[in-house]
Amino acid sequence: MATKAITARNLKRIRMVEKFRSKREALKASGDYVALQKLPKNSSSVRVRNRCGVTGRGRGVYRKFMLCRNVLRQMALEGKIPGLRKASW
Repeated sequence: MATKAITARNLKRIRMVEKFRSKREALKASGDYVALQKLPKNSSSVRVRNRCGVTGRGRGVYRKFMLCRNVLRQMALEGKIPGLRKASW
């Protein structure tokens, strides 16, 4: 489980990306890269990490469910995710 500081930092980045999205798009379209570099680093969308919504784990996260593989398997076995069940053949 990720620490609260790591998940809070990621949420801060998500908020900053949303705040500067229109400004970044306008600067990219005009080609003003000097002004683009003066914006905060965390306003870039590539710095946001996909994390599990339950545990905060940063690896093995399924985008569709926003859950890591461990939690997804556990919830699927408990029947908490509709339409998802363990394969058997």
